[in-house]
Amino acid sequence: MSLADILVHIDNSPSMPERLNSAILLAKKHAARVTGLYVITHQYYQPRSTGIEEMSTDARKLFDLKTRAAGVDARWLCADWSVVGVGSTEIICHHAHYTDLVVAGQFDPDSDEGKSVADLPERLISSAGRPVLVIPSSGSYENIGKKILVAWKAGRESTRAVNDAMPLLKRAEKVTLLAINSSDCYDDDESICSSIAEHLGRHGINAEVESIPALHTSVGDALLNRTFEEGYDLLVMGAFAHTPQGTLSLGTVARQMLRQMTVPVLFSH
Repeated sequence: MSLADILVHIDNSPSMPERLNSAILLAKKHAARVTGLYVITHQYYQPRSTGIEEMSTDARKLFDLKTRAAGVDARWLCADWSVVGVGSTEIICHHAHYTDLVVAGQFDPDSDEGKSVADLPERLISSAGRPVLVIPSSGSYENIGKKILVAWKAGRESTRAVNDAMPLLKRAEKVTLLAINSSDCYDDDESICSSIAEHLGRHGINAEVESIPALHTSVGDALLNRTFEEGYDLLVMGAFAHTPQGTLSLGTVARQMLRQMTVPVLFSH
């Protein structure tokens, strides 16, 4: 199991260069190809911007410059979608089906990029069929995957996230499985994480296990605090959960991470 194809969403937002840097860093580390995808959509009753060609050209110049400097295998795709009304999410997901990992950016409400889709990361996570690495809209991240924190809760979503993150976990210097319980009745490390830790051990991953209560804070805040205090550079977690009505919805913890993330987060569904 390895990363061979990485897709990064390219746009003209201020945070895009750092997002591209993160994708290139991973491509170089895993000897993978990085594909830069620039999307041009055609909305109903909205004339095409006269500057779109210039913006896509500028984005490609930056992509070519950075990938050449890094010496990675690279490919550029400009998806000028001819079907009116098809959005960015559908186009990105179409191309994501043929890659191992999608790199996207956190929505930045302060960005001047008027065409940003506020819920794009959420939509990609639910529809791409691939793990989605979301890069924060601010900051620089040069050591993604060196120290990884896994938010563990026995169930489908966490299991899927661990499996999707396996190529990164195998190369990490430190992996911690963290179980957080919001009640005062929680089991110890061994009972919560022992089975998944044993499974990772079969793949040569020596993961540490922790279990902590979150009695006076939210699970999301507990994750953010632990990530900051221990200097983790990547958080791995599931994203969706079943509602009492049986439907799937973005979990409250995942929703908070998408708003307040301070390190890159690998989401799976």
